[in-house]
Amino acid sequence: MKTMLKKLYRVLLRYMPENRSGNNFISFINFLRVHRRLPTHKPLFNDTLYRIKTTDEIIDPLRVFVSDKEFVKLYVKAVAGDQFNVPTVKVLRTMEEVKNYQFPSDCCIKPTHLSGKVILRRRNSPINFEEIDRWLKRTYYHTTREANYKTLQRKVIVEPLVFDNDNICDYKIFCNNGKPKLIQVDFDRYIDHTRKFYSPDWTEMPFSMLYPRSNRQLEKPKNLDKMLSLAGSLSSQFNFVRIDLYSNGEDCLVGEITNCPENATGSFIPKSAEIIASNMIFGMS
Repeated sequence: MKTMLKKLYRVLLRYMPENRSGNNFISFINFLRVHRRLPTHKPLFNDTLYRIKTTDEIIDPLRVFVSDKEFVKLYVKAVAGDQFNVPTVKVLRTMEEVKNYQFPSDCCIKPTHLSGKVILRRRNSPINFEEIDRWLKRTYYHTTREANYKTLQRKVIVEPLVFDNDNICDYKIFCNNGKPKLIQVDFDRYIDHTRKFYSPDWTEMPFSMLYPRSNRQLEKPKNLDKMLSLAGSLSSQFNFVRIDLYSNGEDCLVGEITNCPENATGSFIPKSAEIIASNMIFGMS
């Protein structure tokens, strides 16, 4: 059954029309394939993301705007201040510009219109131009049918390495109606990806999602209150959204704002933990 649904999903991605009906049918099959159940109207974690993805909410102009990794910095600047942005070194719009640009010896290179793609350059290491070329030929919407990505311009943004570190922890804060409810921390994202979840008071949760639960012990960030306040401010214009931050314990910077984490297919480990997470976020009884 699982293999059959996976094959069906791939066929649908290729042949279903790129419109609301096509997007929603593909999203339905993908939800069924991953979660092995039908989506509901209950305030569950993935069901809420599924509703965002399959309604006009996903194409709300603000959600579309902040999906672009260049433009989200304008939103952060307006709401919280430019000091919370990772500086932009350069934005490149064509492969010709990429090849003619003198990249800094240490930098982060990523597409503004995709998700999860990045090149971390250290000590003038060679750049994978073939990979960047693939980025500029790709539209994330075609892979996920997340309509907020459909109209984004294809670009590459160059940034300094955050806190001069190429293996920094990501703090991803799930917010409901402008209030931080659950914190996801990603470890060794580009090496051996693991995760942990914490409550806003930094109580460790007994579950993970998609990736194994980390065995690492992580001290409560000294600036956690500042991070939560920033996430609350940035999420105030949305109902359910994730604010992704970097922190060195003193300063925090915004990585991105994520509208539909894991494309509504984030499987909890164990699966029963989705109820715990949903209770924390939505106050389910």
